[in-house]
Amino acid sequence: MLTPAFPHGRAGAGGTAARPLRVLHIYRTYFPDPPGGLQEAIRQIALSCSERGIESRIFTLSPTPDPKVVSLPEAQVVRTRSWAAPASCDLGGPHSLLRFRALERWADVLHFHFPWPFGDVLRMLGRRNKPAVMTYHSDIVRQRYLGMLYRPLMRRMLDSMDAVVATSPTYARTSPVLGAMVKKGLLHAIPLGIGDYASATPTSNDAALLARFGLDDDCAGAPVFLALGVLRYYKGLHTLIEAARDVPARIVIAGSGPEMERLRALAVQHHAERVVFAGQVSDAEKIALLRRCRALVLPSQLRSEAFGMVLVEAAMFGKPMVCCEIGSGTSFVNEHGVTGLVVPPEAPVELAAALRQLLADSALAARMGEAARERYLRLFSGTALGKAYDDLYRKVAQTRYVAHRFTDEERGAEGAC
Repeated sequence: MLTPAFPHGRAGAGGTAARPLRVLHIYRTYFPDPPGGLQEAIRQIALSCSERGIESRIFTLSPTPDPKVVSLPEAQVVRTRSWAAPASCDLGGPHSLLRFRALERWADVLHFHFPWPFGDVLRMLGRRNKPAVMTYHSDIVRQRYLGMLYRPLMRRMLDSMDAVVATSPTYARTSPVLGAMVKKGLLHAIPLGIGDYASATPTSNDAALLARFGLDDDCAGAPVFLALGVLRYYKGLHTLIEAARDVPARIVIAGSGPEMERLRALAVQHHAERVVFAGQVSDAEKIALLRRCRALVLPSQLRSEAFGMVLVEAAMFGKPMVCCEIGSGTSFVNEHGVTGLVVPPEAPVELAAALRQLLADSALAARMGEAARERYLRLFSGTALGKAYDDLYRKVAQTRYVAHRFTDEERGAEGAC
């Protein structure tokens, strides 16, 4: 039977404070392996929940799991070997299952992050009576045929959850999978969030950091737009490069990834001399770029961009945003006409016009930036994120506990008879 957990300072049945609630996050990859938006989303959930007295661990695979356990501020990360990664689906071996089952016994609540089919296998082979939550980060968009083969397992996985979380009301409403496979009472919308580091006192010289990107004192007043993140096929950066020649501003593309060489070639083809490829940037460089830019641009054209954590970071810094309407959480984070502008996907003319509008009207850009900061504090801050998941974890843990308690009592009554 599951033992109920209570937050710090709240007494259990015996009148003494119980241990913290324990949550195990399960996803295919995590820091210190190469970063991505989903890993950052998990990190922020764990960090924000730790402030509310929840203890987190993270189970993941790695091609080089040495060390096997990494202690990070947000959680202890437990890693086993990734033996292969077909279609970006890391697969583990028998040791992965054994390690997972040991962690499963430790946890009060399991938190799966979708999509990861091998995580579904772990759930099916594990303790199915353990309370479980899934954050549904994205539909499977590109691997359509593999997705059809995966569908039966996905349905069983969703059926085994006590709660399924969409990262925005928009995604909850528009995802065909969530609409068809999740009961309405089990579907929740909790926006991703991030702790506020924009308010911290600067610890570095922004001018020195920006000089690496050609943004030195000679062009201190020149406008800059920023695109930030891993360079993937669905990020729509080809559209941004096409639009760049009609935008009288520097456009800094910060990040690395599989699309780098193709995008560089495209910039040459379109004579996009104003585009600066910054490559992978440090945290300090990212902060300097966010402070410096006029606005952040996220021109993703596919629903694989389910939320856009970089939009939240821009809002945190009080920057307006430009993104595309793809029926995902991006246009939930960036409210058109309020915190920025939303344009059609793969429409370079409309994208260039939106950027020029923010260039021409600095008062509009400032108002939108202020609105973005206010919306961040209200919906996407670490405080809001931690409270939402804290409430959900405790709800599913208590519901499963009560159900098991009554089952045990019924069995005892039957035995007495």
